[in-house]
Amino acid sequence: MIVVTGAAGFIGSVLTGKLIEKGFEDIIVVDDFSRSDKNKNLENKKFSRPVERDDFFQWFDENPDEISFVLHIGARTDTTEFDKNVFDILNLNYSKQVWVRCAEHRIPLIYASSAATYGLGEFGYHDDHDIVEKLKPLNPYGESKNDFDKWVLKQTTAPPFWAGLKFFNVYGPNEYHKGRMASVIFHAFNQINETGKVKLFRSHNPDFKDGEQLRDFVYVKDVVDVILFLMKDQPASGLYNLGTGKARTFLDLANSTFRALDLKPNILFIDTPEDIRDKYQYFTEANMAKLRGAGYDRPFTSLEDGVEDYVRNYLVGHRYY
Repeated sequence: MIVVTGAAGFIGSVLTGKLIEKGFEDIIVVDDFSRSDKNKNLENKKFSRPVERDDFFQWFDENPDEISFVLHIGARTDTTEFDKNVFDILNLNYSKQVWVRCAEHRIPLIYASSAATYGLGEFGYHDDHDIVEKLKPLNPYGESKNDFDKWVLKQTTAPPFWAGLKFFNVYGPNEYHKGRMASVIFHAFNQINETGKVKLFRSHNPDFKDGEQLRDFVYVKDVVDVILFLMKDQPASGLYNLGTGKARTFLDLANSTFRALDLKPNILFIDTPEDIRDKYQYFTEANMAKLRGAGYDRPFTSLEDGVEDYVRNYLVGHRYY
């Protein structure tokens, strides 16, 4: 029996779909199922049963011997939410309870960390454990993820295998419900449909031209492939970056979206809002040496190919994975 938390969400639902494709039949999906728009991500997916997020620990305590793996993908991911208590409850303390149960019952665990833990990248984007205490996330969401990573690294009891995955800029199908937190590709597609243009933030850093701010954009299908690799091979436990290792510009992203729609690019630059200007990241790029060293040798989908697949096979026609 495999447990997937956050299973109705973006990454969690694609992961659930991939597990089903790979022949896993006994899957428990955990989430807050109160949102019908999010629940559409699980329609037509065959799983054993849903468990409400608030009932999960009672269910876990009644069924620990049935569980073979926990994939803890669920989290509050809103970077514009500044109530730290929300993150303490849902990201930090909830995750601690998952960890303690997995350690006690010897159940392997993979959980979602985030590249938001790296802040402005003052210490680089290396998934070395010795820099975790030094990191300076830019918002309560990033702080909650780093606080859990720090707590994990101090534990003397652990699951038999565990991995905390520092997701970089993940994009792909099943993010219709995410609103402002959806990927830039999702918003670019909608802007093109509504106005024929894409708006990008102007650069306020002399080292970067407009639109040449860089991010490590990683396709969600690659993300779930890495998770399945870690489940199967179970290399050394620890924190792992999960990006492509290749930063790309927002111009590349916008141009790829237009190309996927067979349209000529029409890009408008707007000022970055002043309230986020001092916290704006101009460069992120995952150092992928640890995952590669652990044996993951599959190539990552290029931005062009990922955007084309996402736009043509999902966004056009409002389809789900």
